[in-house]
Amino acid sequence: MALGGGFWLTQNKVLPGTYHNFISKQRAFVNLSDRGYAALPIVLDWGVDDAVMTVTKEDFQKDSLKLFGYDYTHEKLKGIRDLFKGALTVFFHKLSLGGSFAENDFAKAKYKGERGNAIRNVIRANVDEPSKFDVYTYLDNTLVDEQVSVADATVLKDNDYVDFKKNATLAVTAGAPLTGGANGATALTAGTPHQMALDELEGYGFNTIGCLSSDPLIKSLYVEYTKRIRDEVGAKFQLVGHKLGAVDHEGIIDIQNDTIGEGEEVFGATYWVTGVQAGVAVNQSNTNRTYDGEHTLDMSETKTQPQLTLLLNNGKYVFHRVGGNFNVLEDVNTFTSFRPDKNEDFSFNQTIRVLDQLAIDTAHLFNTRYLGKVPNDNDGRISLWKDIGAHRMEMQRIRAIQNYDKEKLLVGQGQSKRAVVVQEEVINTLTMSQLYVSTEVA
Repeated sequence: MALGGGFWLTQNKVLPGTYHNFISKQRAFVNLSDRGYAALPIVLDWGVDDAVMTVTKEDFQKDSLKLFGYDYTHEKLKGIRDLFKGALTVFFHKLSLGGSFAENDFAKAKYKGERGNAIRNVIRANVDEPSKFDVYTYLDNTLVDEQVSVADATVLKDNDYVDFKKNATLAVTAGAPLTGGANGATALTAGTPHQMALDELEGYGFNTIGCLSSDPLIKSLYVEYTKRIRDEVGAKFQLVGHKLGAVDHEGIIDIQNDTIGEGEEVFGATYWVTGVQAGVAVNQSNTNRTYDGEHTLDMSETKTQPQLTLLLNNGKYVFHRVGGNFNVLEDVNTFTSFRPDKNEDFSFNQTIRVLDQLAIDTAHLFNTRYLGKVPNDNDGRISLWKDIGAHRMEMQRIRAIQNYDKEKLLVGQGQSKRAVVVQEEVINTLTMSQLYVSTEVA
């Protein structure tokens, strides 16, 4: 018969035996949260309805036909290709109010949208068993599904493009097109499609969100949404849009350059900027980065030094010509109302990335390792002090911050017994963007 044994909290056991606690050696928290996450409400001809669709860069390259209804190289997807120049994972929300499914007598499109009209079913008698059918699904001229030797519609399996009508009567047909697919409303007549998308995305964590619109009301909706979520809710991301107006906020990036060309969206640069701003490392800047997207950027407003100076002073994100390339002039946001407690450093997106990283990682550290788990006593606060300090040392190691003094990091009890107050001093690092040279000629 076994005697006493197991874990102990206090030394109050009665039975003789060995009581052994296994305790992990404390390791400092040094994890940095990943970047590369973007969000994009977007007009789509195909794709998940009324929900967020999470797509990685690999997913897009391998499964664009299934996800968006077009081959990776299709002209319709060039904006998304631009987006993935920098983004690693994107949360898409299809903008649609209403819309309809394409269908025929045998099947119904998987998603709403006009792309469903490019689907058709071909049904043939099976060669070996003429009483059975071979059922093929085509998107344009691409065979995307085949099911052979099918007795009737009840045994057909739905695929990535259509749901089969199980009560249909199968019959030989050279090609039965699906019809009636429509995208639905996407304009901000009542704000509904964009508002629905923003409401759904509020539960996701991302580094940037793009506003694909030239409508002042839509742009205002995104601006106010970003201000509220950043300043009141505490989620840290930046909005990227085109000619947003006088905004003056560190969480908002305003692209000045139009996109030109037949059939182009004037805000086309938003795709690329949303991606590269999401994906740039916390210790890097996009200043002087060369645009390698597929849209044609207009340089008419960014030709001269006076033009560039005025735009930069107004917090505009500007592309300018450098030789044969179009480069980002300066990686800035719209914050321009500098004051003693919030100086021009806050106008640089590299600064905001560092501050957002600190906020996100500190919240993750506290919520996963301390919230509801560690007593708010001196030992508990010392442990939190060590973890925050270790994280800041890692940020300094990658040169995102500099000269961090752990002695200035204070972790104390707040006004209630549950509260902890942290105070620290952080000096962020910026990449070089200006060079002043004095050369003495002897």
